[in-house]
Amino acid sequence: MSSHTTAKPILEISGLSAHIGGQQVVEDVSFTVPATGITALLGRNGVGKTSTIKALIGLIDRTGRVELDGRRIDNEPTWKLIRRGVGYVPEDREVFSKLTVAENLRLAERDAHPRRQLVDELFPDLVKRSGQLAGTLSGGQQQMVSLARALLNDNKVLLIDEPTKGLAPKIVQEVAEALEQAAATVPILLVEQNLQVVRRLAGDAVVLSGGRVVHTGSALEFLDDADLTQRLLGVHADGEAETPAAAQEGAAR
Repeated sequence: MSSHTTAKPILEISGLSAHIGGQQVVEDVSFTVPATGITALLGRNGVGKTSTIKALIGLIDRTGRVELDGRRIDNEPTWKLIRRGVGYVPEDREVFSKLTVAENLRLAERDAHPRRQLVDELFPDLVKRSGQLAGTLSGGQQQMVSLARALLNDNKVLLIDEPTKGLAPKIVQEVAEALEQAAATVPILLVEQNLQVVRRLAGDAVVLSGGRVVHTGSALEFLDDADLTQRLLGVHADGEAETPAAAQEGAAR
């Protein structure tokens, strides 16, 4: 996919900093998210990607300037940002395990006319499992529920954190296909470790290191630069962006 650098940004972030328990996790981060396509937020494990997403949505204390479609939103609480059209898909899915799939989706409905047809077309398996308790679904199916909840509403932008984490290759492909179709209707800021998925989906890339932005530009140009990806991500561009320690931790699970 090509980089979308000429469109007016849907999100403009300037000087964003954030703290968790008194510790700074994001430091003076500035970047933009175009109004079309998918922007990948990349970096090694622990560099502040999830914290950046949480700071944007107001889940952790933050300072700096964030504008959504030209309107400043950094002083607004999370619930108000959701109503303004910022959709959020958290890293750990966070479905309501004791509610059915249908009940999970119904709770997420914000608009008078939710986009049920789109969700049903993207996730036909959820239609079949509408009466099943979400807690009994596989990890991939729960991820579909989490994505579906965000896509039900007419959002201005989606913030999606690690949607393919821990999923089998076949399910990764299904999630990637759903994201690709979703991006045709809403811009997405995507945290993703699977660089094959990033290569397929992303037009632009923002790379973090130590809580700071160290690179922005075309995602494909970044991934095609072997030296740069090795230096900033610690992997070759055809692998997953994770540290050796993280790989060992994953193998131990």
